[in-house]
Amino acid sequence: MKVTISDVAKLAGVSTATVSHTINNTRYVSSETKEKVYRAIAELGYTPDASARSFRTGKKKIIGFIVPDIANKFFATMIESVEKYLSANGYQLIIANTRENMEREETNVRLLTAGMVDGLLVASTMEDFQRFDALIPTGFPVVLVDRIFDTKKFSSVCVSNFQPIYRSVCRLAAKGDRRIGIIGGLPRLSSTKERISAYRQAMADCALPEEEGLIQYGDSMEKSAQGCLDRLLERGCDAIIVCQGLMASETIIYLHQKGIQLSRDIDLVSFVDYDSEVYTLYADQMDSIIQPVEELGQAAGEQILKRVEDPEAPIFEKVLTSAYKPYSQPGSWSHSDR
Repeated sequence: MKVTISDVAKLAGVSTATVSHTINNTRYVSSETKEKVYRAIAELGYTPDASARSFRTGKKKIIGFIVPDIANKFFATMIESVEKYLSANGYQLIIANTRENMEREETNVRLLTAGMVDGLLVASTMEDFQRFDALIPTGFPVVLVDRIFDTKKFSSVCVSNFQPIYRSVCRLAAKGDRRIGIIGGLPRLSSTKERISAYRQAMADCALPEEEGLIQYGDSMEKSAQGCLDRLLERGCDAIIVCQGLMASETIIYLHQKGIQLSRDIDLVSFVDYDSEVYTLYADQMDSIIQPVEELGQAAGEQILKRVEDPEAPIFEKVLTSAYKPYSQPGSWSHSDR
């Protein structure tokens, strides 16, 4: 049975008019009452029909951004870039942190789309598009960031890393590496799927044996790389590709602690997606795949404001490119497309 505004009002202990004013921001409602209403909305899973309201008048000038890990400097850098762009255009930014938890994402999407913001940026941790799609009110402005779905219903901004991964495997193979391991993020994510696909194709094209044990998955959060590294080292890897900045930084530190020297004892390909002294110190000992994080954030800000101004505009997919920097060729940066 469809949840109604009356159900929300009953659970929150307020009138339906108060729920309506809270959602549409059409009259003053105390913070305490708003909290009750939003809590009831989240608990019941109420989704107001955005088509029944106007998103072109009475804007709140606020954009929501749902991210999987606010402590990850990749997302922190992106948030700063988004906020800078939005601020210059008279908008404020609200951040929601899911910690790669699908239930938390669902709760945050319901809350933010219930009248708190004019539009929503989402770096989704969802695997099921239908589950995500069911949360979004009809006509509500949404832009997917960094992570996308196969179904192209929402505008998106992401980075293609297929070619840099493919080239890095081929370069390692040309150097004589034969047991090339890779550490990806969560298997359900589109970014992980693309990177592992590039690795598999390159391994096959370079006639290198592919073993499932050479593919390890972390969760892109703190302290998830060490277990993956231990398993790859046990398998005698002579090269490792780490497909996420935080895990790459932890990999460098962990290898150093174990007395394993980069470029001498093992070859490393590291994703670089935020400024770090670790990258600076070891840049001349490893290959780097540089992510255009600030550009990604600005593009996300641009796209969400376009959708807020015109929710009926055609779906737009923007794909940025990363830069591949082999350590043996300092200063040589190569931009790649899929």
